[in-house]
Amino acid sequence: MLDVTRLRVLDAVARHGSVTAAARELNYAQPSVSHHLARLEAETGATLFQRAGRGIRLTDAGRTLARRAAEILGRLDAAESELAAQVGLREGRVRLAAFPSALGTLVPAAAARLRALQPGIDLMLTEAEPPEALRMLRAGYVDVAVIFRHDQPEGAPAEPGEDGTRGTPLLDEPVYLVTPRPDDAPSAARAGADGPALADYAEARWIAGCERCREHLLQQCAQAGFAPRIAFTTDDYVAVQALVAAGLGVTTLPGLALQAARHPAVRAEELPGARRRVSAHVYGTPPDPPAVSLLLEVLASAPAGDRSP
Repeated sequence: MLDVTRLRVLDAVARHGSVTAAARELNYAQPSVSHHLARLEAETGATLFQRAGRGIRLTDAGRTLARRAAEILGRLDAAESELAAQVGLREGRVRLAAFPSALGTLVPAAAARLRALQPGIDLMLTEAEPPEALRMLRAGYVDVAVIFRHDQPEGAPAEPGEDGTRGTPLLDEPVYLVTPRPDDAPSAARAGADGPALADYAEARWIAGCERCREHLLQQCAQAGFAPRIAFTTDDYVAVQALVAAGLGVTTLPGLALQAARHPAVRAEELPGARRRVSAHVYGTPPDPPAVSLLLEVLASAPAGDRSP
């Protein structure tokens, strides 16, 4: 059986790439760290490290074990936190990771309601795009991950699964085509009878967002029969709209991004059939800790008025 102390040493060395730095973080003597690494290699029967100058480098086996060690240690730390809350050693604590436009819309409203219902809860927030938020959730660094998924065009490859997580649907939001607004056009979001046609912008310069949003944009444009000419890439939805307003390109944005911040010089038209589904995920089997259950409840019950651009 793997020793937890040696897994902590492995995790520290993997993060720092140095026995000296790992020893400093763990408050161990350097020979003690080297001893734990040697024992871990003996227990596993695998070569986990190679010397690299003054530091050490993980082998493929070492990287595999280090990734799992981070998850195991995170889950142990989360279990200790949950147990402490259950037995009343401290007030409830809940840690949430969410993508930027959710942090600018859904999360503040939910946090305010959470505080009103349970003033003693300590809510900790982290900004993370969905893949990273799910990794943090599985590793135990957060208790709840708010993520999104785009509806996939027919024939598109499926997105990765959530690996043992349980999701609570929060909202189903439209995606908008965002273009510069002519001086005589209204600034409110609108949609024509059939909605805008992406093919009309086949020759335009495009602005892409995060990796997941960029992939969805490429799929949508491919379905419309063209490959977009991407001139800029940024996951800052305020910067995206400023670039569009300056006439430097067009883009697509979900409703939450337009609700969080809206540039007056852009026009937003709902794209037919383009949707983004937002959900809150937890890891493991129920029951959830009381603070986590309450956070899921307030996220899921956000007023409809808080969900529209």
